[in-house]
Amino acid sequence: MTATTGVRAARGRDRRVYTRSHPALFALLALTRRRPVTRLGRAVLVHGTDACRHALTRVPLDRAAAGTTGGAVRALSSGGALFDEAGAGHRAARRAVADPLGAAGVELLRPVWREVLDRRLAPLGAGRSVDLVPLARELAGATVSALLDVPGDPERIAGAAGRAAAAAVRDHLPGPRPPGAARAAVAATARLEALLRPAGSGADAALRAMLAVAAVNTTVAALPRAAAWCADAALWDQAADDRLRPALVGELLRVIAPSPLLPRVAAADADLGGCPVRAGDRLILVARHAARAHDLAPDAHHPAPPAVAQLVFGAGPHACPGARLARAQLDDTLAALAPYRPAVRRARVDRRAALPGWRTLTVRATSTAQEDR
Repeated sequence: MTATTGVRAARGRDRRVYTRSHPALFALLALTRRRPVTRLGRAVLVHGTDACRHALTRVPLDRAAAGTTGGAVRALSSGGALFDEAGAGHRAARRAVADPLGAAGVELLRPVWREVLDRRLAPLGAGRSVDLVPLARELAGATVSALLDVPGDPERIAGAAGRAAAAAVRDHLPGPRPPGAARAAVAATARLEALLRPAGSGADAALRAMLAVAAVNTTVAALPRAAAWCADAALWDQAADDRLRPALVGELLRVIAPSPLLPRVAAADADLGGCPVRAGDRLILVARHAARAHDLAPDAHHPAPPAVAQLVFGAGPHACPGARLARAQLDDTLAALAPYRPAVRRARVDRRAALPGWRTLTVRATSTAQEDR
């Protein structure tokens, strides 16, 4: 298989997580992506790299508006959970998560997910298959449990966070909502808050729940998709190289864009790439296209500029505080998988998850990998 053929196969497989979970939305975004900014009624679709960065750093945003992440937080919980805050409240919440998600905090958490990787991937050495989705789910749940210092079954925690996110998405996506969607979303969030801190209340409980939702759902979406890209595009040599792997991690996160859309609402009039924006307009920031995930394949030898790659985690005061954690987890996952050079044996899309991802992604070590070990 040539490099070009491998990239084509990897891109084709990865595209399925969009076309089979949100086919109409994906088709709309594909049709409008050639223009940096497109207005559709009161919605503004932002595909361009510069326009997306401008929207995140220079356009005043209503963080608690309906149809945004912050709006969902406020509707489903007691609020005050970073995503729905602005000004001093937002800065205080970011400081509260800075230490556990900073360099030192991530190093303290690292043994937690490495234990999961060592145990879950051991069957590959015996020639057996491994489903990377439940691995990612346990890894994410164990990390959240350690991060928030809550006891309990990691997979139960991850499952609750996944259900809360999926219910919230069903309640806030444009278009007709399923009957009872709002009640189901509130109930799922309440169950997660209770699981994470049964004695907690108020903003602290909401913040812990939203951190769990963000950490679990991005991890469960990202790790299996990144592994599939490495398998299909023959990137295991780059993953095995300690010098190249950090660049590959950034490239894979850029291309899979775990949170491909960033819904926002303008709080004041502005201009985006020549398109007038009015206060109250809904901004759909297509991070996947802004980071050029759709047309620039991952390559650790020639990575995209950091300012482009970073857009999958936002920018400026709206950058994701968990980016370091995401990079560290993916780095260790690729390092653990690389000696096996696994190939994908079975893949099935999760049509109900909050973020595009796989329900099942089964891999098996190749004969070359087994011989190398």
